[in-house]
Amino acid sequence: MNLLFFPLVHPFPPFSFQLLECQFVMAPAPIASGVGIANLPNQRHKIVAKLGSNFTIMVCGESGLGKTTFINTLFTTSIKDHKNPVRRHQKQLDKTVEIEITKAGMYLAKASRSDLLKHVLNTKFHFPHTELEEKMFKVNLTVIDTPGFGDYINNKDSWLPVIEFLDDQHESYMRQEQQPARRKINDLRVHVCLYFIRPTGHTLTPLDIEVMKRLGTRVNLIPVIAKADTLTPRDLANFKRKIRDVIAAQNIQVYSCPLESEDEATTARNMTIMNAMPFSVIGSTQDVMTPDGRQVKGREYSWGVAEVENEDHCDFKKLRSLLIRTHMLDLVSTTEDIHYESYRRGQMETRKFGDPKTKKFTNPKFKEEEDNLRKKFTEQVKQEENRFRQWEQQLIAERDRLNKDLEDKHAQIKSLEGELDALYQAQGRNTTRR
Repeated sequence: MNLLFFPLVHPFPPFSFQLLECQFVMAPAPIASGVGIANLPNQRHKIVAKLGSNFTIMVCGESGLGKTTFINTLFTTSIKDHKNPVRRHQKQLDKTVEIEITKAGMYLAKASRSDLLKHVLNTKFHFPHTELEEKMFKVNLTVIDTPGFGDYINNKDSWLPVIEFLDDQHESYMRQEQQPARRKINDLRVHVCLYFIRPTGHTLTPLDIEVMKRLGTRVNLIPVIAKADTLTPRDLANFKRKIRDVIAAQNIQVYSCPLESEDEATTARNMTIMNAMPFSVIGSTQDVMTPDGRQVKGREYSWGVAEVENEDHCDFKKLRSLLIRTHMLDLVSTTEDIHYESYRRGQMETRKFGDPKTKKFTNPKFKEEEDNLRKKFTEQVKQEENRFRQWEQQLIAERDRLNKDLEDKHAQIKSLEGELDALYQAQGRNTTRR
């Protein structure tokens, strides 16, 4: 299976050059005839093909829904390593949602395992230059995962690290645009977010609704039903209908590709792709043998084989076509023209030039540590205050005792002085008599 990456060439508006009373309009003409205006798109194509493009995918959802397997299946190579289930459960002690970024470090012709780098919110990171290449066109692919999301009993505000990360990437790009030198801009803006839904067969959970509402306004959101082979075709169709009803009722913004096209076949293909949303997918990187002797990617069961690229079994091919073959350019341009511009406009309306971004969110992990430290500090202060009070009481008691002793001594001195005066007076009287 070949993976196609189309060069990201922005459509050119019709060029019009006017000289005196003559007007030249761009028309499809060979280079040998005319003035050569029609060759400008070819020049642009060469520049874009040489520079390549960035493409960033975020996968969001609960653990165990096959996000890693799906990414590896989508690009037919091991981009992300599977996590050890034992370590996955051990990490629950952190009680935080992390942002895990994977740069695809391989060529499709010679696939090699990529390095996995983790980015916890509010930490700095550095990534080497890595890229995918196919037919002399390069794409810098970045896969962003959200381990720890939705894995707790209380998932309140668990979406905040994800939302903050999306906003931080727009903020970082806007800051770099404001610098004098803008040739090497580190762009990690997310072009598409695949939100994986657990195949319960019922409807979206309250957590799904809250997260999708917030993601839809910041990124191209595509809902995905994970592990579609666990549902019957009838249950899967009903599950899709319920999800679409909830999305419409809750006014959740999901990505919608342009439907109309000059080509009727393209229009029909776009409508077929959009009618399949939310996409049901089956992930598998293993080759299995079908009863008719075909070797395909899929999962083998006692009742048969669930094929990854069989449209009767799941919508994997439609989703792959949407992400890579047909609408990658639209995902990138939508991120640039709608989501980034919306963030930039909102920030420019409320901030002065050069002002730092106001942090509205603190990492729950750090907040919990801060609360523990504050509690410990308060307890220590109370202990010291109690000890000071005890010392104060002891000092007051010692002062009272010393004052009483002093008064007793004063009384004894006065008594002795009185006795001494009496003796002096008695001695004086005796002397007078003599």
